[in-house]
Formats: sequence, structure tokens, C-alpha cells
Amino acid sequence: MDRSILGKWSQIENQPYPGLYFEFLENGTFEARYDALGIVSSGTWQTNGNQIDMDQQKHTFGLVGNFEGIYQIEDDMLKLSLVAAGDHERPANLDAAVLYRKEEA
Repeated sequence: MDRSILGKWSQIENQPYPGLYFEFLENGTFEARYDALGIVSSGTWQTNGNQIDMDQQKHTFGLVGNFEGIYQIEDDMLKLSLVAAGDHERPANLDAAVLYRKEEA
């Protein structure tokens, strides 16, 4: 487990869903919210190197399943690129990554 990803990360302005956040918990679960559309989701996550796999088990609109991606953390910024497993190959680079800022605990 990459402990540097633990905590709450919020999508910054000028990204697709500013304010959307993921909170990665030490027990291997995550919670996400996007209040602008009333979306709540949760599931489990695991990392291996710069790869992340998220199994979204609950979602307000029913978007559940495995999401594969890659990520990079620099200071208080998380670059995260995810795709739905099976639909696409795991991203090879961070060219399409979405930016999140770590919130203070």
C-alpha cells in the first residue's frame, strides 16, 4: 500500500468535476462525493507501484465495477487517470489525468 495516497483529495478548478473528492482510507476502502450532482460512491482500493485498482461497490447512479488506473503524487497534488476495467486498457501515461489537491486533515 502506498501510504502517500491516504487522505482526502479534491478535484481542482478547471477539471471535469471540480469539488469531486476521493478519500482513501488506511483499511483499503474509499469514499467519494460530488455534491453538485448529489453523487456518493464507495468501495475498495489497492496500489502496486504507480498503478491503482478501485472496486466501486456503491454509486448513486449505479456505476459500479472495477476501475484501473495510474497515478502520481507531487507535493499536495494527485494526478489520477482511471478507466473502467474491461472497456479499455489501463492508461499508459498521465496525459489524460485529472488533478486533485490534498485537503488538510
